[in-house]
Amino acid sequence: MTFAVARTRLRVTTTSSLRERAKISYSTKTSGSGLGSFSNLMRYMKIAGVAGVVGTPAFWWLATTRDNSTRDDAPHLESPPAEHWSIEPGPSKDQVTRMISQGAYSYAVRNVFGISRYDGAQVSSNSPCEDRFVHGKISSPWSEGQWMAWAVFDGHAGSETAELLTKHLLPFVRHSLDQIKPISTDMSVPGEGSVQRAIMQGFNKLDDSIVKTALDTAQSEQSLQQKVKKLAPAFSGSCALLSLYDSTTSTLHVACTGDSRAVLGQQRPDGSWDAIPLSVDQTGRNKEEIARLYKEHPDEKDIVKNGRVLGLAVSRAFGDCQWKWPIEFQEDMQRRFYGPSPLVPRYPVLTPPYLTAEPVVTSTRIDPGNPSFLIMATDGLWDMLSNQQAVDLVGKWLESEAAGKRDNNPEPIYTAFDFGDFWKGINWKFITGRTTVEDDNVAVHLVRNSLGGNHHELIAGRLAFGFPSSRRLRDDTTVQVAFFNVPDLKNKQ
Repeated sequence: MTFAVARTRLRVTTTSSLRERAKISYSTKTSGSGLGSFSNLMRYMKIAGVAGVVGTPAFWWLATTRDNSTRDDAPHLESPPAEHWSIEPGPSKDQVTRMISQGAYSYAVRNVFGISRYDGAQVSSNSPCEDRFVHGKISSPWSEGQWMAWAVFDGHAGSETAELLTKHLLPFVRHSLDQIKPISTDMSVPGEGSVQRAIMQGFNKLDDSIVKTALDTAQSEQSLQQKVKKLAPAFSGSCALLSLYDSTTSTLHVACTGDSRAVLGQQRPDGSWDAIPLSVDQTGRNKEEIARLYKEHPDEKDIVKNGRVLGLAVSRAFGDCQWKWPIEFQEDMQRRFYGPSPLVPRYPVLTPPYLTAEPVVTSTRIDPGNPSFLIMATDGLWDMLSNQQAVDLVGKWLESEAAGKRDNNPEPIYTAFDFGDFWKGINWKFITGRTTVEDDNVAVHLVRNSLGGNHHELIAGRLAFGFPSSRRLRDDTTVQVAFFNVPDLKNKQ
């Protein structure tokens, strides 16, 4: 109260003082410069009026601003004449290499039996990239040895689900593996069937927790921002591809949910390479997946149309709760938390859930006496390459690595190119004639060849697009390649 009174008195005194000065000045000076000029008189009268309304703090600010009139913090914009403008040219050859190599990694593995090295790379199309990945050693669930783990997560409708998987999928799977025991005292490890079921259980439990967390969160007393963060992994979705290598038994377990793909390259006696699929894309074009869906929903005839499951390309995924929640809950999530639009009325929702995160798991023994390698990648790579093409490219890279040299062939000469040539017989996917071997990292090598290989204008044109236009030409692409029993591989990290 004391401060308020003092402030009011100061305002009155200041305003009165200004009026008095104005009165004196007007009576003694009617022209000229300074305080006595008519324009200055009006200026002071305006200040006095403002001071009477907003008080002393505002008057102090005006006076201080006037005193600091020589200070200028505003940026100065230099512009060329309007008729002259330019755009930075598209990526050069060196820039292409930097773009596809950014974030690439390579690790030699010395103390896990059977593993020589693994490489990885990622090129984004979305901004930010919706793909995620993990890699590294994990302790064996049953012995003192080490296992290796690699995983790629292809997110969609955002990266939140894929990001959650990087932190929690392996712990969930590992917890499930810890619960199983060898089937007899004569065996040091459980049977393959038990391992596969444990991996499936880990996948299912994590996705169930995503769905359940959303249900619980919506009814909780948490703040709005906390709820939104917890709901995000349910609103978006992700595929998951996980490979676990048991070095004790030389067994590679591959679990696939969605349309990322794992392929094993295995050397034939003549030195060429077999491409052995370790997973199958789970999409609305997979006949087995279509049959499974209609068996689970026998009275619904329009679940799959044009290769999509109620509009979604994949038939298995984490998150994507629009395809798992009852329609009433979808509507509640949109109304209260701006969740994604409910599937109705675009698609009928009668007996959800229509999606599952349960993976298909395969187990493959790696021959310790035969060189082989694992390629894991999101569908951005497989959109451009077949299984055999990818395996042959890695085989060609290995030949170059063994020879200690990169591609020394003269650079091919291509005619002027634009994307309209795709409609004139030019193949938009990989062809052998565009093969090049330029990169020390084999995952980068696969990315380069998938986007254009030795056709610089094609690969640079694809990479010249930024998001969202880039989505018309390429997808987020994540690649991991692991080498088994391949000697003399140098670590190029």
